[in-house]
Amino acid sequence: MEWLEVSVETTGEGAEAVAEVLSRFASRGVAIEAGPEGPAVGPVFVRAYLPIDDELPQTRQRLEEALWHLSQILPIPEPSFRVVSEEEWAEAWKAHYPVLHLGKRLVIRPSWLPYIPAEGEVVVDLDPGMAFGTGTHPTTQMCLLALEEHVRPGMRVLDLGTGSGILAIAAAKLGAAKVLALDNDPQAVVVARQNVRRNGVADRVQVAEGSLPQARGLFDLIVVNILAKVILEMLQQGLAARLKPAGRLILAGLLKSQEDEVAQALGQVGLKVVARRAMDEWVALEAVRAA
Repeated sequence: MEWLEVSVETTGEGAEAVAEVLSRFASRGVAIEAGPEGPAVGPVFVRAYLPIDDELPQTRQRLEEALWHLSQILPIPEPSFRVVSEEEWAEAWKAHYPVLHLGKRLVIRPSWLPYIPAEGEVVVDLDPGMAFGTGTHPTTQMCLLALEEHVRPGMRVLDLGTGSGILAIAAAKLGAAKVLALDNDPQAVVVARQNVRRNGVADRVQVAEGSLPQARGLFDLIVVNILAKVILEMLQQGLAARLKPAGRLILAGLLKSQEDEVAQALGQVGLKVVARRAMDEWVALEAVRAA
């Protein structure tokens, strides 16, 4: 597979605004790279990668329109584009993955970086490969924060659209007894299984190819970090029925503009929103069975 690299040159002050715009279109995250002079002095390059598929022309047009609107309030040059191979994409990302500290004790460590954990920290060693889920994207971070808050020892957890396996691994390390991690992408399944073994949780995390129909049984906690369109489809297909009576559903991958539609769909299947998180333009919702 090939990728279209989108690169925007800006300043240290403007990087966050540019990254926010690009993150709307690049589900695998955005990389921010300072020049040799550092972000306070020299230019900063914000890069995102779009899959070259049938939707690329429309996605690129929307992205360029969004950057044009931003340029009316923040002087930025036009973006540059280049095609990169899958191998080049994977290597390029390694330079932009930091060790991430989330919540009170979660740490996401790229497998190629050294790290000595402090007492009580829960460390997820990750090599995302070509699978979504690096911990850098707001939707993934909000899911991790929710898992840290709600996972209890002995829980049975379902991770739909597991990607790199980051959420499933975190759930297991936070105390879940059994985690079922499903993804429709065969490459993601390979990557997730490798990460599960790397973290020593293969006895608690089962990774399989599939989606909601393959999620048999009931779960204490379900986390779904997918596009809103897919979440809506899953709600119609019986996602709520997979929850135990006192279970909790964590949904991410939602833009703020999609929040009301998803909340309404939750109500139609007997669930109510009890918590909400927001980062940039993204929202995560937590729902339980309505009384």
